[in-house]
Amino acid sequence: MDGLWAAYAAATKDARTQSADSLIRYVRPLIGTAKMGHTFPGATVPFGAVQLSPDTDTIPYAVDGRYNPDVYTYCAGYQYDDPTIVGFSHTHFSGTGHSDLGDFLIMPTAGALQLNPGTAGDPQTGFRSAYSHDNETAGANYYRVKLDDHQITAELTTAMRTGFHRYTFPAEEEAHIILDLMHGIYDYGDKTVWTVARVLNDSTVVGYRQTNGWARTRTVYFAMSFSKPFKSYGSRNFEATPVYRGFWRKFDQNDNFPDIAGKKLRMHFDFDVEADEQIQVKFSLSPVSMTNAVANMEAEIPHWDFDRAKREGQGLWEKELRRIEATLPTEADYVNFYTAMYHAALMPTVYMDVNGQYKGLDYEVHTADGFTNYTSLSLWDTFRAFHPYLNIVNPSRNADIVASMMAHYEQSVLNMLPIWSHYANDNWCMSGYHSVSVVADAIIKGVYQGDPEAALDACVATANQRRYEGIGEYIDKGYIADETNGTSVSNTLEYAYDDWCIAQLAKHLGRHDVYDTFIRRSENWRNLYDASIGFMRPRHADGTFRKAFDVLETHGQGFIEGNTWNYSLYVPHNPAGLMEVMGGKGRLSRYLDSLFTMHLPDKFFAHTEDITREGIIGNYVHGNEPAHHVAYLYNITGEASKTQERVRMILENQYHNGPDGLGGNDDCGQMSAWYLFSSLGFYPVSPGSDVYWLGSPLVESATINLENGKTFTVEAINQSDKNVYVEQVTLNGKPLAGYQLTHSDIVNGGQLVFTMADKPNKKR
Repeated sequence: MDGLWAAYAAATKDARTQSADSLIRYVRPLIGTAKMGHTFPGATVPFGAVQLSPDTDTIPYAVDGRYNPDVYTYCAGYQYDDPTIVGFSHTHFSGTGHSDLGDFLIMPTAGALQLNPGTAGDPQTGFRSAYSHDNETAGANYYRVKLDDHQITAELTTAMRTGFHRYTFPAEEEAHIILDLMHGIYDYGDKTVWTVARVLNDSTVVGYRQTNGWARTRTVYFAMSFSKPFKSYGSRNFEATPVYRGFWRKFDQNDNFPDIAGKKLRMHFDFDVEADEQIQVKFSLSPVSMTNAVANMEAEIPHWDFDRAKREGQGLWEKELRRIEATLPTEADYVNFYTAMYHAALMPTVYMDVNGQYKGLDYEVHTADGFTNYTSLSLWDTFRAFHPYLNIVNPSRNADIVASMMAHYEQSVLNMLPIWSHYANDNWCMSGYHSVSVVADAIIKGVYQGDPEAALDACVATANQRRYEGIGEYIDKGYIADETNGTSVSNTLEYAYDDWCIAQLAKHLGRHDVYDTFIRRSENWRNLYDASIGFMRPRHADGTFRKAFDVLETHGQGFIEGNTWNYSLYVPHNPAGLMEVMGGKGRLSRYLDSLFTMHLPDKFFAHTEDITREGIIGNYVHGNEPAHHVAYLYNITGEASKTQERVRMILENQYHNGPDGLGGNDDCGQMSAWYLFSSLGFYPVSPGSDVYWLGSPLVESATINLENGKTFTVEAINQSDKNVYVEQVTLNGKPLAGYQLTHSDIVNGGQLVFTMADKPNKKR
């Protein structure tokens, strides 16, 4: 990409102003903003409720009543190759494959007022602006860009619930700041249900926005404050004239009217500015009320010192990154490692006000008692490595996330833990009930300090919700029939793993009746293995396997976002049992060899938007999650050296510096968590177990600074890009057998030492 190096030069230039030992200088938020990464480049603090970031287009979710596939590339609002910026909105997901949010877009302009965003091809027809990566900087809690059409410099920083804008105007002229209340990501004509804006005085505005999108009933409240009084203001309602208008028509609501409501509103605030004058805007969010939004702003940024807010937020990032202090072979490795840590601390996000209040799944206002409430839980992705990562480096936060999940369960009239939770809603996206994996893993590893019996009961209730996506049939038959559900095989496999997690938690708590039930259910994967072809396969209700079946196709074959080559290995809780039914060590080894070395033609993933060529190695799909554990399976075939070789190859192939540096959606930190674990030399193949499987570390050394005050150190002797094989490994000076490490080995503190070599160790 032509703009790649310019963008990095800008980022590096800003980094040079930071101290020489600072870790935030390695953070590049632009990584993953091109192609499939779906990350955003803007400003936020760790797990912040505000993600203040540029949006580069206004792609609709549907065209002529049909899904518009182009919208998929805008899950984070920003695409690196786009030539224009529409404005800066306050809420964004990181790395998702579906989307929502993009609330409260702000855009500074100068000259004649325009309240239409215009088009990318002709930006001067609206308030959007052309920009260049030469004049763009993205770092931890800081974003800066020059808006070329008006020569305005925009700078963004944040606190937990508050965005802070600084706009520098180049000349003496009339200036405007646009507030777009109808803008959104994955937008469609009726998505905005209602918006309200109340102008309290000449520098303060409050209001709210309610939408019906991925979250069915989502309401966000705001407070907006200007550093300079505006001289005038106005609004425009772009909706068609409603059938019922009431008697508000008695007022001229377009100019200087302080009580605005409607579905498609944009507002403007007007100023006279001098050359190089700066106007600042603070913008706070609340899930509860306008009053709470004001209180959030007053508590978090009670001043107008932009640089102070930037420094304070960057201090939070420095503290977050210091959880792991690594020595890496190259500058590029430092950038990848600490940007992965950055991406693994963007979601989930805090969802409560400074007074502890939040809106619950039951639409009532609750107060979080003894925990921080979180939202945006993409559990199908994050149970695999992200939550296990938090259980090591940030356990108190993961404990709060589990507490948030339990609050969700208590507020649910369906008596279910979350599937994909965001903003007091469950959007029910993806398959499985993987909240049980996160809950079980946290309790078994001693992280969650709430009532474990209540947590187990919540897991059991969720797994027995017969009305949800084939669970009733799964319980009765031991599998979901092909004619019942289009993703019957992957659902069955994922339910079986989740049931194993429930069994492990029940065993941990001595609930033997629950254990017996769910350990039996955990073997339901066997019911869909077709030994005649050696793959998992859709099965009809009458017990016969589907005849028309393509083992390479990723669409319409009974799997969600994958093919049977990848999904047939999804038995992370019983890989030895899978190996046995496949025919033993040799057969599994050959299967894995073929998976990594064969070629998957494009036609087999042409209809699966979450899979693209960049995320594929052979037929192994790393750009999507279901096979993230499979490179480690060589450890049970007696060929650990192949795990070591494959892991290092994936690290090199799928993670790069640059906007297109991720091979797939970062998926709320899961792709980054895989990188972090694998760089450290171990991976949680089956969360719900306290065991990690060894691979081949990328780090030269790394110290994990544990919350309990202890440290766990990884050292790789003779580390190089050629020395990918493990000659020997010791834990606290003693040989470590079996290529496995336990959670207690880590949290008790100690030293894991790998001796690396350029050839496999035939004796191990």
